[in-house]
Amino acid sequence: MIRYAITGQSGVYPNEAELLHLAARWAADSINFVQLREKHMGAGALTTLARKLIAALGPHTKLLVNGRTDVAIAAGAAGVHLTAAPGELTPQQARRVFALAGRPEPIISVSCHTVEAAQRARDAGADMILFGPVFEKRVDGALAVNGVGLDALQRVCTAVTPLQVLALGGVTLENAQQCVDAGAAGIAGIRLFS
Repeated sequence: MIRYAITGQSGVYPNEAELLHLAARWAADSINFVQLREKHMGAGALTTLARKLIAALGPHTKLLVNGRTDVAIAAGAAGVHLTAAPGELTPQQARRVFALAGRPEPIISVSCHTVEAAQRARDAGADMILFGPVFEKRVDGALAVNGVGLDALQRVCTAVTPLQVLALGGVTLENAQQCVDAGAAGIAGIRLFS
């Protein structure tokens, strides 16, 4: 099962040192991917943090930078995570930027919320899709987002086979196997791996 940790949730870790400690733990726990999702940071600070994370993660856990192909290239990250939103870079465009910079072929994940978006991401050359929210999300006990359910996850997995789909949104250690049973190649989350 692929495991994909995501940073960028206030309160999950209090400072950079704690994040780097968490990254070392992720590497020791054989987490496959870490997505650096720090939308509030400027390019310079984000690049510096990405480099520190790459060092903390070691050679086996791969760092992907959320939405910043430029930072991913500058830091030497393994790839980039893109949204399926209109106006964002496509996987093909991101690959071209990596190639023009003389960087190795990147790993590209894309967030999708529908079968159609997942098919577009597949056709555009994504390596994997983060699909969700699969389960409802609660914040301080209150419903924040409704989940689309395991049936929707299964439809996406079937529609884009053999592309890897990771379940995102409300995934816990208790329901992770249900996601895999529905066809997901793995699970992704912020709090899940914290």
